[in-house]
Amino acid sequence: MVILTALNLEYQAVRQKLASLQTHRHERGTRFEVGTVQGTSCRVALGLTSKGNHSAAVIAERAIQEFSPVAVLFVGIAGALWDATRLGDVVMASHVYAYHGGTGEDDGLKARPRVWEAPHDISQLASHLARLNDWAGSASGCEDAPQVRFGAIAAGEVVQNSRISAEAKWIRQHYNDALAIEMEAAGVAQAGHLNGAPVAIIRGISDRADGTKNSTDDRNWQPQAAANAAAFAIRLIVELAAEQEETPVPRDGRVPSADRPDRHVSNTVHSSTVGIMADSVTDSSVHMNMVPQKSGPINLIAALNGFRGSLRRHHAEGALDEDTYREALADLDSALRSARGNSPDSSKQATMTLRRLRGLVVECPGLMAELAPLVATAGDRA
Repeated sequence: MVILTALNLEYQAVRQKLASLQTHRHERGTRFEVGTVQGTSCRVALGLTSKGNHSAAVIAERAIQEFSPVAVLFVGIAGALWDATRLGDVVMASHVYAYHGGTGEDDGLKARPRVWEAPHDISQLASHLARLNDWAGSASGCEDAPQVRFGAIAAGEVVQNSRISAEAKWIRQHYNDALAIEMEAAGVAQAGHLNGAPVAIIRGISDRADGTKNSTDDRNWQPQAAANAAAFAIRLIVELAAEQEETPVPRDGRVPSADRPDRHVSNTVHSSTVGIMADSVTDSSVHMNMVPQKSGPINLIAALNGFRGSLRRHHAEGALDEDTYREALADLDSALRSARGNSPDSSKQATMTLRRLRGLVVECPGLMAELAPLVATAGDRA
């Protein structure tokens, strides 16, 4: 698991809940601390991004490439947009708005936001933990105990500290379902999207974004809000880690649909060896383009050029949307340039780029299977 924060205050709130911490240095100088949640075997890499969506995106990208985490949690404090959310409560994003997207026209600024939804399975688990209401320790069950709320979080590029400014009115007009506002969630969400890593945004409410930010009251609430967000985040990642270790079994005892022998199968496999074991196969067909297998190592350059055709085919079939297809082609071109180099650094760069490409096509099993040996081959050259 990876937990990222923007401020040292938030970092320390999470760090206090970890044990056996060791420094891990990224090749470009970014430092993480890796340890375990106290009393568990759940491993966590903790990093500091600094303020802003841009820096948060870069550090999130590095963390995902470095650790290949089950999930990335961005944890810290935020301002409440409306009075319904109390100071000290925790907001977990159901979706994130990058609200500064827009177009200026004669009759005013038109909103053009980007939106990222939270992963369904993580949202479901978080809702379950919120109902249990045992994450806040001794405060759980008390009348003033912090509550977890689920809703949109707006992420922009400025510190919002007014409810009467032109920007505040614009946010209320276009994003009135947002519960909290901050400056990093959009960057982390974008990095997760491009790398196929699930992202959860968890924020403790420390102010009301109403002109009182940096007041004595706000400074008093910041440590408590950060601690509350850290407490819920730690509870969530421990449960996520436990679920990863379990093998789900359907309640009715049936074989999952992907493995049922009566399911129709139609696959096209290129340059792969396929083995099929079945007790009983009925009314099924498997279509394969049989390519003679060559002994010896994979020709990485030729295989990458061949993968371009696979991307094109999946795009034509609708399996890859236009944005993902363009980003995948850009990563493939970058990997090819690196693969043509002869140094260990170029091979390492090719491996990292292919891993990022694998994250982009994570929802296409055929492409994932085709990429796996290419990533391994690039890694062997590093």
